[in-house]
Amino acid sequence: MSDYVNEIKKLMGQADSLSSTTPAQIVACLTFTVLCAAIIYCVYRFFYRGACYSENFAVLLVLVTIVTAMIILTISSNVGLALGTIGALSIIRFRSAIKDPLDVGFLFWAVVVGLTTGAGMVPFAVIGTVFIAVVYILMIFLRTRKGTYLLVVRYTDEASDEVKRIVSGLKGRLKNKTQYKEETELTVQIRFRGTDTPFLKELLSLKGVSSAVLVEFTGE
Repeated sequence: MSDYVNEIKKLMGQADSLSSTTPAQIVACLTFTVLCAAIIYCVYRFFYRGACYSENFAVLLVLVTIVTAMIILTISSNVGLALGTIGALSIIRFRSAIKDPLDVGFLFWAVVVGLTTGAGMVPFAVIGTVFIAVVYILMIFLRTRKGTYLLVVRYTDEASDEVKRIVSGLKGRLKNKTQYKEETELTVQIRFRGTDTPFLKELLSLKGVSSAVLVEFTGE
């Protein structure tokens, strides 16, 4: 019976340590967490340069930030609870693949912000969030304006020499060449600035060229 009472006292002690955080502190922590999460969300939404923007992933960034802050806020005052939470989280497996490497950076950004706000380092979290956002936006605007594209051309042997002449003038890199019975499909990686594509019209004007497609290349 005494052992049972001792265990109850231990649990009550843990509860007292958790209750040391006042509701005002919790509200303030979550408020600054939501503020930083909103900055991350806006940066991802308005400055995303990937092939396909995902609104669900943008919302996930906000949720990850808040949930991480809540976890840190809960376990920061109890070592035993911290170890138990780490053990519980270690068995979680995520099956969703992240296609864009930049999304991993945003996800780590959200986690770190949640860690810092949950640990009470609000000034560090706010200043760090703004600093990362400014650096990322500057990199978006300062990077080269040349885009990378895949040029896919289907042609017969009749237009082979002319197609090779035009493609060689683009200084592209051969990615794939597929030979069919009557046609050849050529995939070339090229880089150019702007939206003017006169070489597409030139290719389509050739006798023997059935199609010429230009697709933005994102590495996926």
